[in-house]
Amino acid sequence: MAPSKTTSTVLVSQRHQDDLAFSKSFHGHTWDEAHHQDTFVSKLIKKDREFQPELVDNYLKNWKHEDPIQETAEEKEARQNAYRVVTNSFYDLATDFYEYAWGTSFHFCRFYPREPFQQAIARHEHLLAANMGIQPHFKVLDIGCGVGGPAREIGHFTGAHITGLNNNDYQINRARRYAVAAGLQDRSEFIKGDFMHMPVDDNTFDACYAIEATVHASTLEGVYGEAYRVLKPGGVFGCYEWLMTDKYDPTNPEHLRIVRGIELGNGITRLVTAKECLQALATVGFKVEKVTDLAENEDKVQWYSPLQGSMQASAAFWDYVTFLRTTTTGRATTTYLLRTLETLGLVAPGSAKVSGILQTAADSLVEAAVLGIFTPMYLFVARKPE
Repeated sequence: MAPSKTTSTVLVSQRHQDDLAFSKSFHGHTWDEAHHQDTFVSKLIKKDREFQPELVDNYLKNWKHEDPIQETAEEKEARQNAYRVVTNSFYDLATDFYEYAWGTSFHFCRFYPREPFQQAIARHEHLLAANMGIQPHFKVLDIGCGVGGPAREIGHFTGAHITGLNNNDYQINRARRYAVAAGLQDRSEFIKGDFMHMPVDDNTFDACYAIEATVHASTLEGVYGEAYRVLKPGGVFGCYEWLMTDKYDPTNPEHLRIVRGIELGNGITRLVTAKECLQALATVGFKVEKVTDLAENEDKVQWYSPLQGSMQASAAFWDYVTFLRTTTTGRATTTYLLRTLETLGLVAPGSAKVSGILQTAADSLVEAAVLGIFTPMYLFVARKPE
């Protein structure tokens, strides 16, 4: 017999309390207002030295075999069912690394020649909002909002009220503080919740969007169905989705190895194809208005150029600093530095292993991009019928 709604609510409430208690213990003083903008190394120093190595090891155990061909259907299903824990653990480990290397908008973008990095990131967000037709009077949901970078930018750009939904307490805490610093505390809010079971009433929002976030769902039908439910009739759903392209061959061992690296390195339980994405939208009832893979282009500077070590995308001083951090050499240097600091007892054990996980992610993303089997910017705009 299924648990009652009251019982389920109590269980979710208790889980949220447990998540919050763990997050505060794990991240230490970084939770405090005075330490919100601490340096990258300072944040790592404050991590719990008992919890971190255990958290890293438990995260990696979700992938039972180094060779994905050896993985059974049961093991794949178990990992998909554990999506909430996998994603939450990943972002507890990776958030500080992401902010250090990339900024507060955790996504890729296209580049114009000589366009500053942060300008390109903002333009990518503006493009989604413009394609969706977000208006100043809209109530908008950001599904999987991270630390709120896109929510703040789209809030400024459109004038709409943005609600960010996130299952990671550390990121929610940071998003709220960034919103205050940006003067958007009255036009934004950030709530705790699983996007497969959103704590939101039916027919609440005029629009919702997801930027490279719903890839963490156990099924796209599940998260897209929730987006459909919380939208008002006639509401619009826009997304940049991570997907495998038609060039991906699931029987090719090399492709499988690369996909495994992307999944393990980014907290993803299962990557799917563009065809599966469109089928999921249709299954839950959306009417697709626009679809385009923005990664298919003739750009001189490709979306993955920063991960390759290309300085072509650098147009400002801080761009060079950012891209030096994200190059193969820069990532290796970070890992070596953290390994040294671990040996000296200055940062929590497991820090270098986290850096290694993110190196795997970057290398695998570049391999997939060069082969044309993956896109991080499959743009679609869909509408809930009136």
